[in-house]
Amino acid sequence: MRIKLSSTKSSRANLGVCFVVVILLFPFAVKAQGIATKSAAVDDSQVRPPITKTDLQIVKRAREILDSPSKWNRADNRECPAGARTFSLYCALRMATNEVSGKSDHRGAALQEARFVIDEIAADRNYNHRLMDYNNDPTTTFADIQEVFRITESLIALRLKATAGKK
Repeated sequence: MRIKLSSTKSSRANLGVCFVVVILLFPFAVKAQGIATKSAAVDDSQVRPPITKTDLQIVKRAREILDSPSKWNRADNRECPAGARTFSLYCALRMATNEVSGKSDHRGAALQEARFVIDEIAADRNYNHRLMDYNNDPTTTFADIQEVFRITESLIALRLKATAGKK
């Protein structure tokens, strides 16, 4: 029994068709990959955006918003209503971000730096939502919340100073 192989001409034609299809589809694949990469970066809980003076202002403003124990919301659900009279750590930072920068930025540098501070000071607690869970932790005190602001503010100031020194 003999198997007849395709002719060289038809093999080249099939190869040519495949090549054309790949060339036509390649731009769509690249664009889809870029979209996936951007959305993954936006939701990356470890992303470290560049620090600006605005981030320092955001943390300072958040500390002003949450300046007394009577203003502290210990039951954060990451919903920050406009007319709230009490604020969680997350909501104070979010409100300050909106006030200072004019936009909401869930993964902005100020909020991310606060998350990294919590990673360091509560390393053994392994929170899913660092800002909310640290805020709601029964062992967290108002003084602890203020310390997160103080350390975050100091770290941002140091990073700004280091960046200015490199220019």
